[in-house]
Amino acid sequence: MGKSISDWDMIADKDKIIVGLSGGKDSQTLLQVLFSLQKRAPVKFDIIPVHVDPGFKDSFVNELEDYVGKNFYPLRVEITDFGVRAHSKENRENPCFLCARLRRNRLFEIAKELGCKKIALGHNKDDIIETLFINMFYAGKIGTMKPRQSFFNGNLDIIRPLAYVEKKDIVAFAKKIGLPGFINNCPSANRTKRGEIRQMLENLYKQNNHIKGNIFRAMGNVASDYLLEIQND
Repeated sequence: MGKSISDWDMIADKDKIIVGLSGGKDSQTLLQVLFSLQKRAPVKFDIIPVHVDPGFKDSFVNELEDYVGKNFYPLRVEITDFGVRAHSKENRENPCFLCARLRRNRLFEIAKELGCKKIALGHNKDDIIETLFINMFYAGKIGTMKPRQSFFNGNLDIIRPLAYVEKKDIVAFAKKIGLPGFINNCPSANRTKRGEIRQMLENLYKQNNHIKGNIFRAMGNVASDYLLEIQND
């Protein structure tokens, strides 16, 4: 994580950083390691954990709020109906896409309210690779999530400090230090397009252990002269 922060110049002195905390192992690991880094980093920065609850029944929000408050900092909780709306009949889009977009927009609003110019999200190396294929298969474009991405003319950055970290290492880390498990109560949790892409890639990785690294490096080694150009009809 330190290498990704350094490579992409993610954290500067006096930064106020919102950490988007979903309750999953990725965002919990992000908060845990940033909290540890904060104590020994050469620069001073503030951490503000935020959870945007999608509004499903049997939410784990109270347990998450207690855990974060006791071990890190007070958790700001935003109760919304984003997940419910995304799964309603009025939504014609992919429910995961709409819910994620609404939650991200709410984080943008909170960042502006609190004067934060950085939002840290728990996306990892596998997420970045999977997003590349999701965009190609379902959006007809080549693109993915960058470790650091600017919005609003550079006034706000999304940073992804776990961009170089593989999911399997996060799982091992979470198990080793005993991170709590919260049940994802989203009705689409186990039947997403991302899950299908993940399974396809896992099958490829089993055949050749260089494939994952090659895909990740390829995203920064684009031979643009050998891509198709848009042709006018």
